[in-house]
Amino acid sequence: MFTRVQRPTAGFRGRSLLRSLVLPLATAAVLASGVTACSSDGSGSGSAAAAGAPSTAGARDAAFPVSIPTKFGDVTVKQKPTRVVALGWGDAETALALGVQPVGASDWLAFGGDGVGPWAKGRYQKKPEIIGTLEPEYEKIAALRPDLILDTKSSGDQKRYDNLSKIAPTVDVPKGGDQYKTTWDVQTRMVADALGLKAEGARLVAAAKEKFAKAAAAHPEFHGRTITVGALSGAGYGAYVSGVDRVDFVQRLGFRNNPAIEKRAGAAFSVSVSRENLNLLDADVLLMTHIGVPASKITGDRLYRELPAVKAGHSVVMDDQNVSQAFATDSVLSMDYALSKVVPLLAKALAR
Repeated sequence: MFTRVQRPTAGFRGRSLLRSLVLPLATAAVLASGVTACSSDGSGSGSAAAAGAPSTAGARDAAFPVSIPTKFGDVTVKQKPTRVVALGWGDAETALALGVQPVGASDWLAFGGDGVGPWAKGRYQKKPEIIGTLEPEYEKIAALRPDLILDTKSSGDQKRYDNLSKIAPTVDVPKGGDQYKTTWDVQTRMVADALGLKAEGARLVAAAKEKFAKAAAAHPEFHGRTITVGALSGAGYGAYVSGVDRVDFVQRLGFRNNPAIEKRAGAAFSVSVSRENLNLLDADVLLMTHIGVPASKITGDRLYRELPAVKAGHSVVMDDQNVSQAFATDSVLSMDYALSKVVPLLAKALAR
């Protein structure tokens, strides 16, 4: 991804871009361990949550053992997990949405604190241990004594999976999936199944889809319009391709991803766009973010300002960090926040 940290794959300028986008932000503080995954009922540390008791929803829904299909075969969770470590992009937020507090989690967007965005504020009763992103600290994870590891939106790397599965049952990317392209709904269902909360996961997915359907219906002007979802970093311009969460987000609203970008799509989550070919970014509307550079590097770029969509006022440069991060996270928990902020920006841009 281009916002703060993105999928660690040979994205739009290979390893050099990966380092510029991911590595500087993949570090996180080591926090106190020992918190137990539990239902978040807001009752404080003296509640059943602090004692590691299963949530009420889990008691109704769980039917263990459960088997989760993944890229590396079926993963069996024998009994209801009480100590969950969430490593994949958005896995911690998904667990929190289901009422479960991970004992350890990765902070992909360098939020600090609990490692989640403001839309998830207050969901933890105690801070999780923060685990590295691209290179998980396996000893730190093992010290947490997890009985389940979530890594559903990750690199899908065999070595990473092998190391994690030696510690605890690991629910990795879905069968047929790879390279951080696990969709939010598949992620939600996989996490819910592993936690014994299948019905609650289905409810969350249905509710989120209904919200997107309502937003799309309220904005028929979005339907069929082309969009470029891109970014500028120190390594240059790039644009995301279909199958990546940011593009999925706008497609759910009725947009069509820029065909010129789609023609150049490969296995990576993005394509690079040189300044000489900046016209490739042009579409009915441009939705841009900036990484490691100020927004003025985009808005003040003479070549960018010459793009027809920009000259017509159909460009959005997301300069609010919270909005950009909610849009990038695209978890079942961040969606409400992102919808409330991004949809008005897109509607305003198209109305000009």
